[in-house]
Amino acid sequence: MTSSDLWSAETAERYDESSAFMFAPEVLDPAVEFLADLAGDGPVLEFAIGTGRVAIPLAARGIAVSGIELSQPMVDQLCHKAELPVVVGDMATAIVPGAFSLVYLVFNTLGNLRTQAEQVACFRNAARHLAPGGRFVIELGVPALRRLPPGQQAVPFHLGADHLGFDTYDPATQDGTSHHYTRAPDGTMRYGVHRYRYVWPAECDLMAQIAGMTLESRHADWSGAPFTGDSESHVSVWRTPPN
Repeated sequence: MTSSDLWSAETAERYDESSAFMFAPEVLDPAVEFLADLAGDGPVLEFAIGTGRVAIPLAARGIAVSGIELSQPMVDQLCHKAELPVVVGDMATAIVPGAFSLVYLVFNTLGNLRTQAEQVACFRNAARHLAPGGRFVIELGVPALRRLPPGQQAVPFHLGADHLGFDTYDPATQDGTSHHYTRAPDGTMRYGVHRYRYVWPAECDLMAQIAGMTLESRHADWSGAPFTGDSESHVSVWRTPPN
């Protein structure tokens, strides 16, 4: 078992609702287009497939999608919506039979592995599943340390009518914590916490190199915007050797 937080049945049941903004067409459609273009004829494998936010629309395009997911309750929620083959296990070590044209990992989920060794193992596991010339894609936020002046403890990442989100960082260990304050329909507030290890893009490139992959492209988002020093996220593509 990895150091990832394990999603409970209660959390899984409300996941789609609490992450509704990630299902919005303007957020989801560019990701699906990007991944479908890279997948070609597939098949593809999603690490941390969750409830199928990305996998289901990819499968609707005729692409054969498999998944790995640590949380059985998340898989149960997925099964209510679609029949996709999923291996219950951690994305650093679990094995799915076959060779894939694409392995992808979205929505900052690499950080769920809270040690560098586990993150390196994740890259190696992606390479292990790829056919020659196959690609590994991740979507990951860039740590917002530039927005954290001395004396400030937290950086807001979402300010909405029903949800407030703040990140706190430990620069010495690269440990991060997301704090979620969510308003329930009855007006009460629910507090949730998510722990992760943040990773810089250059560190990801080194992990890919250790796994035998090279960087093919990096953009600021799924729409292909240029990645710059001011970018708050990146979509990176690494590729295995063709033979």
